[in-house]
Amino acid sequence: MREDTTWYDLGEFTIEGRGFEDLFSPYDRLPSNARNKVSDVIWNLSKDSAGICARFVSNASSLSVRWNLCKDRLEMPHMPATGVSGIDLYVKHEKGWRWVAVGQPVGVENEVQLFEKAEPFTREYLLYLPLYNGVESVSLGIPTSTEKIFPAKKRNGSIVFYGTSITHGACASRPGTCHVALLGRWLNRPVINLGFSGNGKMEPEIGIIIADIKTDLFVIDCLPNMNAELVMERLPDFCRILRSKQLHTPILLVEDRTYADAFFCLDRAKVNQSNRAALGRAYSVLKREGLDNVHYLQGNNLLGIDGEDTVDGSHPTDLGFLRQAKVFFPAIQEILLRQE
Repeated sequence: MREDTTWYDLGEFTIEGRGFEDLFSPYDRLPSNARNKVSDVIWNLSKDSAGICARFVSNASSLSVRWNLCKDRLEMPHMPATGVSGIDLYVKHEKGWRWVAVGQPVGVENEVQLFEKAEPFTREYLLYLPLYNGVESVSLGIPTSTEKIFPAKKRNGSIVFYGTSITHGACASRPGTCHVALLGRWLNRPVINLGFSGNGKMEPEIGIIIADIKTDLFVIDCLPNMNAELVMERLPDFCRILRSKQLHTPILLVEDRTYADAFFCLDRAKVNQSNRAALGRAYSVLKREGLDNVHYLQGNNLLGIDGEDTVDGSHPTDLGFLRQAKVFFPAIQEILLRQE
């Protein structure tokens, strides 16, 4: 990189996607007091920086980024390193957020020039951190000159997404292409990603922790990690826990996506059917109890019918995430409009 570069710690800018303030590390997703309340697996997954991003304003003609990763596993067999461990940059455009560059990781320590020779206009940027890796440090570098960089204006409100590996971001090609990130840009509000790969199972201790987040909406999307019996056993109590601390905050329950090969593998279709039937029964229980402001999103249209939008029949590609976001968007938008 050029020697005449001034570096700024990412913490100097507007950080979004964190639901808690008491953190062991600034890019953790669960508070430090959760360490002895959740399983080791969930705690370790919470160190992944999924959904955490920085917003800043700059007139820089070039921008570089340094990031040190927590794990040396840069990729997974079904997910590229750019999604697992990469840095993803967007710029605010007259027609919305537009992608600019991705930082491709080569090891635990990385330094990449995201762009150069740009027209020196003042613009707002959005930088996403890795989905399936954590970061020990991140810094931004701009030319040492009259060029400036400073925090973007903070936005109010948030949406909390709690779920499985799909919520976590598997298998997006970049951090900005998973549906949680897409919805944050489309709805123009902060989103908090609490997807825990293989471990979105509605444990009561997780509910107690999540219920402390002051948010505009809880999206509960855990069926891919559960079965019908577990749904009936845990979901009503999980929602009651949220409601005990958040008296009026809306809750959106999401059915699981249809496996892309469910038309061919009948056992996979039966899993979808039984899970959805159980979620419907649990939802009816809550409605009979009078638990208000609980909403329901069907899953049969979350993926397409062409089978072209997953890597393994379950985890979406970027196309699958785009399709999911398009289904989520009107449902969430309607709920939020009702609250205004």
